[in-house]
Amino acid sequence: MRPTPARNTERPARPAKAVRRTILCALLATAPAASFAQPAFPSKTIRLIAPFAPGGALDLTARVVGQVITEQLGQPVIVDNRAGAAGAIGSEQVARAAPDGYTLLLGATTTHGINPVLQQLSYDPIKDFTPVSLVVTIPHVLVVNPTLPVNTLPDLIKYARSKPGLTYGSAGTGSPHHLAGEMLKIATGIDITHVPYKGSAPAMSDVIAGQVQFMSIELTAAVSQLKAGKLRAIAIATAKRVPGVDLPTVGESGVPGFEVTAWYAVYAPARTPRNVVDTLSKAIARGLGSGEAREKLASLNAVTVGSTPEELTVHMRSELARWSKVIKTAGVKAE
Repeated sequence: MRPTPARNTERPARPAKAVRRTILCALLATAPAASFAQPAFPSKTIRLIAPFAPGGALDLTARVVGQVITEQLGQPVIVDNRAGAAGAIGSEQVARAAPDGYTLLLGATTTHGINPVLQQLSYDPIKDFTPVSLVVTIPHVLVVNPTLPVNTLPDLIKYARSKPGLTYGSAGTGSPHHLAGEMLKIATGIDITHVPYKGSAPAMSDVIAGQVQFMSIELTAAVSQLKAGKLRAIAIATAKRVPGVDLPTVGESGVPGFEVTAWYAVYAPARTPRNVVDTLSKAIARGLGSGEAREKLASLNAVTVGSTPEELTVHMRSELARWSKVIKTAGVKAE
């Protein structure tokens, strides 16, 4: 009998191509997710939520900011007005949005300086947002219906004493417009009645129409109506006179210590990656420093800022402390 040949137990050599495929699969399986290339930010449309009605100072500022981001980063920005609850509705949408930089908020004195003190919110204005950049500060101005026999703040105080219950408009309960009226009431003892609206623009429209007699409003929102003679300005609510604005301060007019300045700032949802936040913050600062954007905002009497996220955080905490004191002194309650 012939002997059985020995069985070859060695595996045949694998083709080089198969070996490379195996190694590649192993590397892909063990590589961390962060190692995969991500699209550069931004790679699609950004939504900037303006939490107040169209036509007001915040809305006008939001449109300039949107244009700035578009020009600097090359992606379109849609301004989405989501008014209601003194800015809380729009703010909540951003607080709950994906933290990817594609949904932003143009926050304000109300949303991040007053609401947290006045309301029970469904979100935390500090913990649920990532500060990006302080955009502008805007002085408030006291305006009246031009048919009133009022040219100065002392005239308004005298007229209010002769007409108890004189009405003033605001962008809503707890808004800076409302608190300005309460501050004036406390300082002078006049009997005036607050009429809240859903935004400063409809309130201003009713001052023009004579449905309410006066209000404190951002100079940005009122400037075109002042130039048209549809409103009359009687004092500016700043500590010092504003260059280029021919108005005495409220303090000079007999009510010392009265100051109301609005501010608007860009926020992203909490946990937005730092590189995305930095990209947005630097783009806004560059854009606000350009001649066109600065001129647009200056024409509305807004002072451009363009801060770092850290500077915005310091500013916001200071405003929370200041407005908390005003609300407690005036005894303002949320509706």
